[in-house]
Amino acid sequence: QVQLMESGGGLVQAGGSLRLSCVASGSIFAGGAVAWYRQAPGKQRELVAAFTEGGSLDYAEDVKGRITLSRDNSWKMATLQMNNLKPKDTGVYLCHGYLVERDIRFEAWGQGTQVTVSS
Repeated sequence: QVQLMESGGGLVQAGGSLRLSCVASGSIFAGGAVAWYRQAPGKQRELVAAFTEGGSLDYAEDVKGRITLSRDNSWKMATLQMNNLKPKDTGVYLCHGYLVERDIRFEAWGQGTQVTVSS
């Protein structure tokens, strides 16, 4: 089945680290574009980091210097390395990208992985 699959969430104390992974199962990230979003309780979904199809790498202001997005050369896996985590980083993290199946491109979201940072 062509889908995005995430892993790596969990509970960590403030100042700790987590690594999230997103795999494009059965496909690749079309154009190399892949992003991570965060959905905190009672808040709108917000972009954390993204590779765009234009080749740029963008980060939300409040994560710069603490969070790094990388992807492998096959464009099948993306990793979000999160260091010096803060309680405000708590939320469900969702991977987003465009996948291809039978020459049809479609938008895809992962199921989400919970990240909880305790103070």
